[in-house]
Amino acid sequence: MNDPHETTETHLERLLGRALNSFDLPDATVDRLGSALAHASSLHSSHHSGPLDRATYRHAYLLSDGSSLVLWELVHSTGGESAEQHELYTEESEVRLAASRLPAGFPGFADPGGPGGGGLFPFRASGFPEGPDADPAERGLPGPIGLDAGLDADFALLAALMATPPAELPRMYVPDNSADHARRVLRRAENADRPGEETAQLLRSAFAHHIAQVFARHCRVAGKDAGFTLYEHAFLLLDGVETSLWEVEHTATPDGRHMCEVYSAEHTAREAMELRARVR
Repeated sequence: MNDPHETTETHLERLLGRALNSFDLPDATVDRLGSALAHASSLHSSHHSGPLDRATYRHAYLLSDGSSLVLWELVHSTGGESAEQHELYTEESEVRLAASRLPAGFPGFADPGGPGGGGLFPFRASGFPEGPDADPAERGLPGPIGLDAGLDADFALLAALMATPPAELPRMYVPDNSADHARRVLRRAENADRPGEETAQLLRSAFAHHIAQVFARHCRVAGKDAGFTLYEHAFLLLDGVETSLWEVEHTATPDGRHMCEVYSAEHTAREAMELRARVR
């Protein structure tokens, strides 16, 4: 990663120019990088799983005021003719989260035609009794299956189990510049019907947030592989109110590039994924 003949200015231009999400970097970070005097890059981690290759690089910069700044770069591809994609983050925790989002097969999601499906992106089941003693019939599941019940019944049970999520864990809100996080989520949204100024104004009072992956799936769109992931960005406001943004990340674009869409309601986000997946 280190080219002894490359100036820090050229290195930064190349790094920012190839990153898919360079627009998402905080403005203050980009301004500080303008005074970088020297840099050093190193491989932080590398992982190969099936068709997916990913690596994380640490880029450290010495600034003119004597301070230092670190950028974390995620590089990933699915092999073959797939081009490498680059993403930049300011925190190691952010690049770790981004790496965990990469599609490497998503077990645990219901078949669209199976129980609990109702489309490519079924809603989370709710209102079912939980616990080992709960009657399967009360949870919308088929009853016990005998050895002679056949594979169809086995698959029906498996699909129903996969469509029923485990009990949700309580949210762990983190007070980490949450208002700026909300601003960046809204800024990277490319859909015309994204939440507007009223929502942006409301989220300026966010002081803590929690990010959770709600759903992920691979499918074929217009003859090409496409990945869809749905995230909930939950925010805790100063008045104690909780509100969420629902972010759809997908590659159902003409050139296969990564795209972000943001919605104010989960059902709207899922409808948008459904529409994207069915466009031919």
